[in-house]
Amino acid sequence: MCAKTIDTKDITYESLLQGNKDWVKDTIDSDPAFFDKLSAGQAPPVLWIGCSDSRVPANQITNTRPGDIFVHRNIANVVVHTDMNLLSVLDYSINVLKVKHVIVCGHYGCGGVKAALGDKQVGLIDNWLRNIRDVYRLHDQELSDIQYPDQKFDRLVELNAIEGAAKVMNTSIVQSAWANGQDLSVHAWVYSLKTGLIKDLGVTTKSLDDVSPAFKVS
Repeated sequence: MCAKTIDTKDITYESLLQGNKDWVKDTIDSDPAFFDKLSAGQAPPVLWIGCSDSRVPANQITNTRPGDIFVHRNIANVVVHTDMNLLSVLDYSINVLKVKHVIVCGHYGCGGVKAALGDKQVGLIDNWLRNIRDVYRLHDQELSDIQYPDQKFDRLVELNAIEGAAKVMNTSIVQSAWANGQDLSVHAWVYSLKTGLIKDLGVTTKSLDDVSPAFKVS
């Protein structure tokens, strides 16, 4: 049986450490070899590029175990070609871990996307959110035709994930993997905080044939 969790308002520095001890005890009681297996190494088949939002834990919402998903998170799951952090994660996951799937997963109700839809200054993050404004610019006609703000918000969340997957596909890292015959797919998903369900946006790329000539590298 898992240890009882505490309310968010009751979380303290000390409670986090105690929670760790409780988790370790419960885990060993359930599977005595758990940490031996975990420390032996990782071979995750999936790289998850998601939002930093605390309500979207990749393992929990996909019902997978620690070690099953390699994770990179940032505000609003943005993919930027000059982001060395993301590129390093992408390179390591593909060329060392040999993942078979890269998933860019957004979520409805994303605060970063909502801020990008507005015209108020937030701070330094405004520079980061310009990447989402670029997504809006690319799909201005579609978004302008949406009458209801909530629907426009949801659609921009989806488009941000779709464009993120396209940017992943266009990297030299992914293209080199495909050129070398590596089994690799790139996907775009969106998670709903209201239902707990993931929506596959129907965007899956598996080969160089899916890369626009403008982005192909040799």
